[in-house]
Amino acid sequence: MAKVETFYHQESSSLSYIVYDLVAGHAIIIDSVLDFSANSGQISSQFVDRQIEFMEKNQLTLVWILETHAHADHLSAAYYLKTKLNAKVAVGAGIQEVQQTFNTVFNYQQGKATTDIFDRLLQHNDQLSFGDLTCRIIATPGHTSDSITFLINDNAFVGDTLFMPDGGTARCDFPGGSSEQLFDSVQQLHQLPSATKLWMWHDYQPNDRALRYVTTVANSKANNIHLREGINKTEFVELRSKRDANLQVPTLLYASLQVNIHGGRLPVSEVNGQTYLKTPLQIANNLQQLRML
Repeated sequence: MAKVETFYHQESSSLSYIVYDLVAGHAIIIDSVLDFSANSGQISSQFVDRQIEFMEKNQLTLVWILETHAHADHLSAAYYLKTKLNAKVAVGAGIQEVQQTFNTVFNYQQGKATTDIFDRLLQHNDQLSFGDLTCRIIATPGHTSDSITFLINDNAFVGDTLFMPDGGTARCDFPGGSSEQLFDSVQQLHQLPSATKLWMWHDYQPNDRALRYVTTVANSKANNIHLREGINKTEFVELRSKRDANLQVPTLLYASLQVNIHGGRLPVSEVNGQTYLKTPLQIANNLQQLRML
């Protein structure tokens, strides 16, 4: 039987999960977070350290560190966990496309080979074992090209593919995103048994309601405001496209992706010993002369 421990990261309105086998004491961590202040540039580990403390208190052995996709709103704690607990990091094989895109954005002259960063690239229907539990991979692209869902018994950890029913679905306007693909991915999840629990990555608490992060397939199919039963692909694509056209770029987009496409590794320090994160600038034509030569 799978046990689930939930951790909420308030600064990014995000959830991370430890799933473990109570008998064997083997565990996975899904989508863990480093604390990061964009204002000060300070990076710390209070959130993920709470997860490590839980592992130690319950005498759990971490087997896999899993990422549902390369998130654009937080810095991944995957590499920190790997160095602390000697577990393997796995991500969807679509990460290779994400890396290629953002290696260009950040002008990385030579991107690292994916196999040097992640221990395993996951394909649809792959399986991972930990203790007596098995995790099946469901490819769920749309929000991003590398998005995957982890199915463990009757628990599906969906990343940003779905939100709680009153939150709808995630944006599809990032490079490699596709509202058509997201529609198909959600239909795939909605075909799971009705009692399957869907565990969310984000909850933005619409109308100031209390935090919620788990629902059922049946509830999502009946009540999701963007993709309940009866809404066809054309209607969804139109709705999603209109919403995405009015969304702002996530505050931590560039900071997050520089770290997350490298599995949670920070950039190398420069000659002065300082580490920096880049922000590509969109400079208006009348300001081009302001650039230093």
